Amino acid sequence: MRTHAQAVVIGGGLVGCSILYHLTKLGWTDVVLLERSELTSGSTWHAAANIHGLHDSTNISRLQHYTMTLYKQLEQETGQSCGVYQPGSLYLAQTEAREHQLRLQEAKARRYGMNFHEVSRDEAERLHPLVDFDGIRCIMFEPDGGNVDPSGVTHAYAAGARQNGAEIHRFTPVTGTEAQTDGTWIVRTEQGDIRTPWVINAAGLWAREVAAMAGLELPLLPTEHQYFVTETIAEIAALDRRLPSVADRDGEYYLRQEGKGLLVGAYEKDMRFWAEDGTPMGFGHELFPDDLERIEENMLRAIDRVPVVGTAGIKRVINGPMIWSPDSSALFGPVPEMTGYFCCCGIIPGFSQSGGLGKLAAEWMVEGEPSLDMFGWDMARFGAWAGKAFTRARVQDQYAHRFKIHFPGEERAAGRPVRTRPVHPDQQALGAVFGLNYGWEHPLYFDAGTPDSAGFTRQPWWDSVGRECAMLRDRAGIIDISNFAKYRVSGSGAEQWLNAIFANRMPTRVGRSCLTPLIGKRGGIAGDFTVTRLAEDEFWVIGSGMAERFHLRFFRQVPLPEGTTFESLTEQVCGFNVAGPLSRDLLQRLTNADLSNDAFPFFRSQRITVAGIDVVAVRVSFTGDLGWELHCAESDQRALYAALLEAGQAVGAGPVGSRALMSLRVEKGYGSWGRDYSPEYWPQESGLDGLIRADKAFLNKAAWERIRDKAPRDLMLMLEIDVQDADATGGEPVFLPDGTPVGQVSSGTYGYTVGRSLAIAYLKAGLAGPGDAVQVAILGRPHDARVLDRPPFDPEGARLRA
Repeated sequence: MRTHAQAVVIGGGLVGCSILYHLTKLGWTDVVLLERSELTSGSTWHAAANIHGLHDSTNISRLQHYTMTLYKQLEQETGQSCGVYQPGSLYLAQTEAREHQLRLQEAKARRYGMNFHEVSRDEAERLHPLVDFDGIRCIMFEPDGGNVDPSGVTHAYAAGARQNGAEIHRFTPVTGTEAQTDGTWIVRTEQGDIRTPWVINAAGLWAREVAAMAGLELPLLPTEHQYFVTETIAEIAALDRRLPSVADRDGEYYLRQEGKGLLVGAYEKDMRFWAEDGTPMGFGHELFPDDLERIEENMLRAIDRVPVVGTAGIKRVINGPMIWSPDSSALFGPVPEMTGYFCCCGIIPGFSQSGGLGKLAAEWMVEGEPSLDMFGWDMARFGAWAGKAFTRARVQDQYAHRFKIHFPGEERAAGRPVRTRPVHPDQQALGAVFGLNYGWEHPLYFDAGTPDSAGFTRQPWWDSVGRECAMLRDRAGIIDISNFAKYRVSGSGAEQWLNAIFANRMPTRVGRSCLTPLIGKRGGIAGDFTVTRLAEDEFWVIGSGMAERFHLRFFRQVPLPEGTTFESLTEQVCGFNVAGPLSRDLLQRLTNADLSNDAFPFFRSQRITVAGIDVVAVRVSFTGDLGWELHCAESDQRALYAALLEAGQAVGAGPVGSRALMSLRVEKGYGSWGRDYSPEYWPQESGLDGLIRADKAFLNKAAWERIRDKAPRDLMLMLEIDVQDADATGGEPVFLPDGTPVGQVSSGTYGYTVGRSLAIAYLKAGLAGPGDAVQVAILGRPHDARVLDRPPFDPEGARLRA
């Protein structure tokens, strides 16, 4: 066994073997995989191994499409059969909401050239004569859908990796992973130790135990999961072709042909956890006792849809473990607090995702960044707040509602609240309806009489949000911005360090602020920040709260100069944005500080006292209106909020939630990281190139220099859409009137104070620009839209600088 390797993969299941294979494809041939037992042990060997390409997330659809097309190529490359069957998949919609979802997925597929289209009932009956299509509103067909052989695929990845020089050691359990002072790791086994710069935890059911060796706790829990295979069905035996699989997610089961019978599985409400305190080390190819009564309701729905299921005998039952994250998506990426420790754990539809995850993991390690924006699956989306109680509640909810539609902006109550600010009870008393942001409860809107709901169309709270927007634009509003990430950098080297991180030049005068991008490894936008200089040796940095752990990876890449400190203030500092044309009048009632335009101009900062409370005040507002951000100690939050609300009464101002803020910032055309700004897009495409200073060094400058003079591939532009009962929310594809794909929406909402349905979108440069007509697939159907040449609210910025 090698004593040194470029990477060591722990776990010989499907995903571990895929990562090993893809590392070798990118040129890392000195790599090793360690498996405690036999390849495919754990969850891989008993999986139903269905493959499908469509997903609500565009990038996950792209990842899954890559995986589906890889298997036959893998067979040719290695000579190892993957047992690929691709008779297609039928997707059924029984409800209006499911129809909207399928039509939107079909539009996304069209944009990327994936084969997914609607079929008539007659065609569906020809494809699958055993299905009763009564009550079905819409039927989509994916010709490449099907299933593979779990063992065959895993061994094909392994064979391909071996052919390229990788080593695989079975029956070699890892006994320890130890971080070294030089940034490398020692991976310990009874057969010897390996020193490596990269440890990859792909240990599946044992991911928690492997993580614990490195002092890491992962939010994962295993559950039982059942499916059964029927005896031979005469109608299937008489066919000379294979039947397509059936995705009847409203019925909460899945079904496909297996041999001459059917395989039927379900995610039942009466779910069962397993091995909550740790996966037994001796577990491998065992199964649990059958418990079909738990999935009886799901099976009755399957029988209603495919009657032969009810008359067929059961050949065998598979009841095995799966391991879940709190949102059922992978925990993917390098651990931000560590050097060289990569996770790829908690994967549920592994046979649809293994290839894409392996490819992107290899890109991340070899090239420094994946080619697709994977923040939605980045393990950094969870912090220490995602503890055992939260994980348990969320996994239970995710399993029991596996096929429930994830609506745009949907907030699920399971496991909440996790983290609350002192002002939380006061906001409750004001009628706040809360959402979850990186563990924090934050107000979505203020109208307890209109409970939160989710859907593709405008919801009952739509009017409530509109009232808040109108109040702020006409008078003023008070927005809780405590969940913004806040950092303090202080000491003699603070300016030097920040200039080495960020692309813009840091303010040189006290009281000045700047906006700055953070550049990624491929030259794209890894983040956007506001930096303000509060003293000669002290800066405050404000960024995305949900991305705080993500951005830690970048901050750790530049060593702090001697005598300089960097600290997160997110937990100990709270804040409010007071914005609107009367915001100055509101605040002037509470402070002796001069808030006039001459004394406190736009993009300046001061330490002032408001209602007797010390605050850091920055004259900036994400609403695009006149306003100030006020940051105070957490212990002062309630008192400051009460004072702002009381003073607000005199000018007709009140609390405003995050859904109104979304509308207000889109009206102004302001981008948001994680939506409009992404590592996939270059600064010149996002309109941030003017904030980059080429005459200084900064993190990943070389990557930016490689793309700085390239013509934009896409441009971030604004759209006005003709639509009556729904709005774009993000991810909707955009087409030219002739059907040519031209881009996709990154943010969308209704602009209440301009009376238009709006979207921020990336459109292919040269195909569509200001004044052009396009079509946006809202609810999966084309809606006419126009490309705007400027944001509809205050395009000159007069109110912002008033």
